[in-house]
Amino acid sequence: MTLARSLLPAIAAFAFATPAQAAPASIAGNWKTDDGKSVIQFYKCGSSMCGKISKFLVAEPKGGARDTENPDKAKRDRKLLGLPIFWSLKPGGERFKGQGYSPEDGRYFNAQVWRSGSILKVRGCVAVFCKTVNFTRA
Repeated sequence: MTLARSLLPAIAAFAFATPAQAAPASIAGNWKTDDGKSVIQFYKCGSSMCGKISKFLVAEPKGGARDTENPDKAKRDRKLLGLPIFWSLKPGGERFKGQGYSPEDGRYFNAQVWRSGSILKVRGCVAVFCKTVNFTRA
């Protein structure tokens, strides 16, 4: 009887344990945006992943592209090349979840990034409005 009593907690723990979730596929590397205008580099930053504009595939204006749509007027003169636009992306299930910024319209959003075969899917949500785009390897 003592053996059964000592095994009971172990069996119960095993039976009610939540299954471990697989880590999402790596998003590290260079990815061409869906509009073909730029390359975003995803990289490890601390304990999470980040993404920055690493290259433009279209001609920049003289003096470089600037963050002219930023809601913070003090940031509107900063250059877009090298600008972090994804941060605090942490694994959550099969996706990385964190924050993002769109310099095209100056909006901050909740971001989800994940691999689907050779495609990188990027989903941005502001309130209940969401949009998903596909990036390809650069």
